[in-house]
Amino acid sequence: MAERGQRGAAAALALSEEPGRFLPTVQIGITLIGILAGAVSGAALGGRLSEVLLGFGFSRQMSDALGYGGVVALITFMSVVIGELVPKQFALRRPEPIACVMAPPMAMLSKLAAPLVWFLNVTTRGLMWLLGARDDGGSSITDDEIRTIVAEARTAGVIEPAEHRMIGGVLRLGDRSVRGLMTPRMEVDLINVDDDDAAIYAQIAESPHSRFPVIEGDTDNVIGVVVARDLLRGLRAGDPLDIRSHLRAAPVAPDTLSALDVLEALQKSAVPMALVYDEYGHFEGVVTPADALEAIVGAFISDEPDDEDAVQREDGSWLLSGSMYVDELGDLLGLDLPEERDYDTVAGLVIDAMRRLPQTGEVVEALGWRFEVIDMDGRRVDKVLASKP
Repeated sequence: MAERGQRGAAAALALSEEPGRFLPTVQIGITLIGILAGAVSGAALGGRLSEVLLGFGFSRQMSDALGYGGVVALITFMSVVIGELVPKQFALRRPEPIACVMAPPMAMLSKLAAPLVWFLNVTTRGLMWLLGARDDGGSSITDDEIRTIVAEARTAGVIEPAEHRMIGGVLRLGDRSVRGLMTPRMEVDLINVDDDDAAIYAQIAESPHSRFPVIEGDTDNVIGVVVARDLLRGLRAGDPLDIRSHLRAAPVAPDTLSALDVLEALQKSAVPMALVYDEYGHFEGVVTPADALEAIVGAFISDEPDDEDAVQREDGSWLLSGSMYVDELGDLLGLDLPEERDYDTVAGLVIDAMRRLPQTGEVVEALGWRFEVIDMDGRRVDKVLASKP
């Protein structure tokens, strides 16, 4: 609005960027109105009403009490309703236009009361400093506040439920590390460069994926990524299979990197797949744009559909997949997850609470919920039942 030259917008913008000048000015105005209202009601209106009541036969003591008390009650009521509630309701409905109208006189008042404003601002900052509240250089908005605003917008019908879920997914994505985004190694289809042509073509035909990490010997030795289209084009032409000639370099990401940093690396990469390694040089998994999209909008039904990550039962309990990301579980169950944690999935939450690998049927309580291990897939926690203790 200020850039369009709307009158008062620049003044409103300036006041909003200087709360140290704006808030004391507001408080001065409120205090002056309170003092004037008290003086007028007590000295003038209260005395007049007392004289009126005396004329109706009330005693002096009763007249003074009713006169001053009645005027104070009336002034207080008018101050709260007319001076506070009604203007604030108008301001909430049309904040920007009203701010533009009120900002110029507010700015003028702040200039007239500049010495008093400065004194109040310095005093307030000093007391805040003594109380340990250091100035952070401006206002800050937390993720929880954003989620609250989005939830209110959904309730009011401003945004659709699907948009609400996607916004929540974007906020979760910003808090995840690459381990909370990647496809783990056990679920990655790897091509061994030493396999024969028939085995490689059979693996490509049976896989739903179009890009494959290529290993040589050990599974930690990933030498590149091949695109199935490149190999099939050579097969169609009758050329001998030469995987090394079709290898593409993929970015390597440490498992401590943030999810957003990995996505930035993917945008700059010739192949949309990042290889994730831990600090010891072990191959942990891969990250693709599809992983980020799934984290934001939810899982898609593929050619080989898996079970849903969370299914609520009639008794209110939840049957959870061990691979479900724990931040999604936090939003689902309203858990207060620790900011510093060494796990990314429901399985990791259970193992962290037990401090060991669990067995089928074992139960642990954590974060106000009871988690029972329903199924183990080897050493991997496959299914967990969550219920209130």
